[in-house]
Amino acid sequence: MERIQSFAVNHDVMGIGMYTSRVDGDITTYDVRMVIPNGGVYLSSSSAHTIEHLFATFARNSALSNQVVYVGPMGCRTGFYLLVRDMAPEVAINLVRESLQYVADFEGEIPGSKKVECGNYLDHDLAAAKKDVLPLLKVLEDYPVEKLVYPQAEKGV
Repeated sequence: MERIQSFAVNHDVMGIGMYTSRVDGDITTYDVRMVIPNGGVYLSSSSAHTIEHLFATFARNSALSNQVVYVGPMGCRTGFYLLVRDMAPEVAINLVRESLQYVADFEGEIPGSKKVECGNYLDHDLAAAKKDVLPLLKVLEDYPVEKLVYPQAEKGV
C-alpha cells in the first residue's frame, strides 16, 4: 500500500500551529495542531471530545457553514482536521481562531452532549477544553498565510 500523505509529514519539526495538509480540488484539509507532536502532552479524550462538539457547532453555524465539510480530532490527540470547500486560507485561519475563541469563552451545556445525541455523552471536560485551546489561540493571533506550510527539517538533520 502507498504511504498516506499525513504520515510523510516530519512530526519532529512541527509545533503548535495551523498547516495546509492537502488540497483535493476545491477541498482543503487543514491540520490544526494544538500540542507539539510527540511532546509528551496530549489532549485528553474528554477535552478533545468537548472541543470537537464546540468547534464543529461553531463552524457549522457560522456564515461559512456551507463551506465547512468536516471538523474532527486526530487519532494521536494532538489536534484536529478541518476540511473546507472553496475557502481562502486567511478566512480559514480566522474561522479556526473564532471557533477556538468560542470554546475558550463557552459557558453552559455542551451542544450535542445528551445521551440521545452522542455515542459517548459522559466523556466531556469543558474546563480542560477551555485550557487546551489557549496555546493555539495565542499562536493564531497574527498568523500569516505563509505559516500554513509544514515546517521542514534543517539540511543535514
